[in-house]
Amino acid sequence: MGSSSSPYLINFLLILPLIIIPKALGCYSAIFSFGDSITDTGNLYISSKNSSFHFFFPPYGETYFHRPTGRCSDGRLIIDFIAEYLGLPHVRPYLELKSNASAQNFKGAVNFAMVGATALDAAFLAAMGDHNDYTNSSLGTQLDWFKEMLPSLCNTSSNCKKLLSSSLVLVGEIGGNDYNDALLAGKSIEQVQTYVPLVIEEISTTIKELIELGAMTLMVPGNFPIGCLPIYLTKFRTSDEKQYDSSTGCLNWLNKFAEYHNDQLQIELSQVQRLHPNVNIIYVDYYNAVMHFYHSPDQFGFIGGTVEACCGGGGPYNYNSSAQCGSLEASACENPSQFINWDGIHFTEAAYRWIAKGLLRGKLIQHSQY
Repeated sequence: MGSSSSPYLINFLLILPLIIIPKALGCYSAIFSFGDSITDTGNLYISSKNSSFHFFFPPYGETYFHRPTGRCSDGRLIIDFIAEYLGLPHVRPYLELKSNASAQNFKGAVNFAMVGATALDAAFLAAMGDHNDYTNSSLGTQLDWFKEMLPSLCNTSSNCKKLLSSSLVLVGEIGGNDYNDALLAGKSIEQVQTYVPLVIEEISTTIKELIELGAMTLMVPGNFPIGCLPIYLTKFRTSDEKQYDSSTGCLNWLNKFAEYHNDQLQIELSQVQRLHPNVNIIYVDYYNAVMHFYHSPDQFGFIGGTVEACCGGGGPYNYNSSAQCGSLEASACENPSQFINWDGIHFTEAAYRWIAKGLLRGKLIQHSQY
């Protein structure tokens, strides 16, 4: 969320006495998560093991797992830190549990997120001329997976509602790839902006369906400041200094677009909250969390680089689409914890740790009001 957000939509909470803190004592029985590469803990990896996607190779995973796991980072993701904080195991990929064909493998956390996933249906985006190199598993597909799995976890509707009422459901971040695929294909920001209402509607529809199934606590993150990502700074590099934020080096017009998405998302969340006053719908402010890194990098230990990727194939921002992290032509920095960005698109474990810490302390949480 950018600074343009209307204050009447959201009441900013500095602490979470009713939402996070008591649940950390063991009240959450499960975590269910939906999203894209920000959250995927291995679904694409499992479904595409014969593929050669660059994030299937070292140095991905080196910091914590010491091997690639399908996570698009050097280590853990935000969802991993949330699970650790709540005393639950790392959220396992749905496709791993499905391949084992037994609900007995369920240990309190299931992840339906998929690298490359979009909010909008893949066929719709293809008809719009947008190409996705990774998956056709949209948010709707992930919801279908969830519905298919649910009966194996709870054999009656009332039991399922009981399970979901005591679960934390993370919906997103999602929608970023709908915009990424279009922008990287050369569509104008004005064209891409027409996607926003459709993306928001799909997120809203998913949230409503999850509530009908029994979800009572839903976290819905907004988009990141994409104007700070090396992939975009490389693609849209310009000598026009007015296009950049002089204090951060980020592209203003892309960050304004991310703010627009986040504002529209919050408006919709407040409307859904009005329909379901007994449900906790929580907006998570990823945007400002990450902007703090760019404004005060030393405070977070990011002394190696801010707008440069730790792992990449060279160039002003260490991002090269022909030599991406994980390929033989790319190399990684010595200390990823000193960098905000990992591979030009995703963040380092260190950045994700700081985001999770802010979320769990209540500093990024904004509870929807109506």
